[in-house]
Amino acid sequence: MHKHFGRVLLLFQTILVLISLAHAQSTILDLPRPSQHAVVTQRIGITDITLNYHRPLVNSRKIWGGLVPYGQVWRAGANENTTITFTDPVTVEGKPLPKGTYGLHMFPGEKEWTVVFSKNSTSWGSFTYDEKEDALRVTVKPQPADLHEALAYDFDDVKPDSATVTLRWEKLAVPFKVGVNTNEIVQASLHNQLRGLSQYTWWGYDDAASYLVDNKLNMDDALKYEEASIQNEERFTVMDASSRARANKRKHLRSSGPTSRGILTTGSFTRKSHEWPALRATSRVRSRR
Repeated sequence: MHKHFGRVLLLFQTILVLISLAHAQSTILDLPRPSQHAVVTQRIGITDITLNYHRPLVNSRKIWGGLVPYGQVWRAGANENTTITFTDPVTVEGKPLPKGTYGLHMFPGEKEWTVVFSKNSTSWGSFTYDEKEDALRVTVKPQPADLHEALAYDFDDVKPDSATVTLRWEKLAVPFKVGVNTNEIVQASLHNQLRGLSQYTWWGYDDAASYLVDNKLNMDDALKYEEASIQNEERFTVMDASSRARANKRKHLRSSGPTSRGILTTGSFTRKSHEWPALRATSRVRSRR
């Protein structure tokens, strides 16, 4: 009986805490919240990273070691779970993390922080955080920063295959690096994209071939895509003898294939792989008007 009463009392106290934290925010009406909602997305290659969070204000309070205690789990924002979504597999600080949506939690420290990606992304804050649900933990170093009255997440140092996600609040910045295997993801995506409507256009295959050649990737696939592009373009049925001859040379590339040194060879016709875009430009008027 006493244990049951104690649990009810604890639940009641928790509800009061939540109400006080929400400043009596209505659970029925859509009203302004003290910590306003924000969503920020960054695309790396073709991979989207989205942070969904709420932005508490400093409001003249002591934040680190005060409102946000050191060594205790924190929801990395306000109100519901702060979440982070990856549309493809990534690495965080060099460690692999599958695609998906994760609850983002942090353990602040004076000299280092632990950033946690939880498989549970639907809780209210960190009140029910369970270490057993961790998908990944990484350790990072906090850095001094200019004053940010409202908590914010930014994407810094954006590159073709990585970006640094940085939490900024008060006078502190907490960064963690996200890496993406862009070339691998794009190559896998091309196979699926070219099963849709784009398979009926010449420029879909041509764009795919261009990407592979420009990035020195799978030349066998590049030749296959360019061959399909030629076959899909109606203008190749009414071209002069010179244009037809150049197109035929390109078709023969498929049967010869690239050598280990990146050379495309067909009889007396030899091109280095990095020259192929120029070859393509001379054999086709690339107009989409």
